[in-house]
Amino acid sequence: MASLGEKLQQADWAKEKHVPVIECADSVTAGDLLEVKVSVGKEIAHPNTTEHHISWIALYFQADGDKFPFHVGRFEFAAHGESVAGANQGPVYTHHAATTWLKLLKPGTLYAVAMCNIHGLWESTKQIKVS
Repeated sequence: MASLGEKLQQADWAKEKHVPVIECADSVTAGDLLEVKVSVGKEIAHPNTTEHHISWIALYFQADGDKFPFHVGRFEFAAHGESVAGANQGPVYTHHAATTWLKLLKPGTLYAVAMCNIHGLWESTKQIKVS
């Protein structure tokens, strides 16, 4: 039986619309606020319809040398045009992007995992230096 980790798909976000993109500075001073934006479909738009959408993006941070990552946050996207009138007839559509702020005390790796309701789990990473 395959582990969940084996189900995480990876690719170049500039060529694959499902890969989460982590946008932030490459380095930060320890204890200073670091703005982090995570999104899906930066280079190639991902659909946002009732039938095909990004359900959520989760963000994790693993400090260098630590055994486990810390869960930073999970951003839910719950409105995709659903309506009693039918699919894609609703009055609201969420966009699959979120911004958060972190204070880091050690360098490490940010992990973003996104869930497409049709194409499963996608992961990306970004190294952050802390001085």
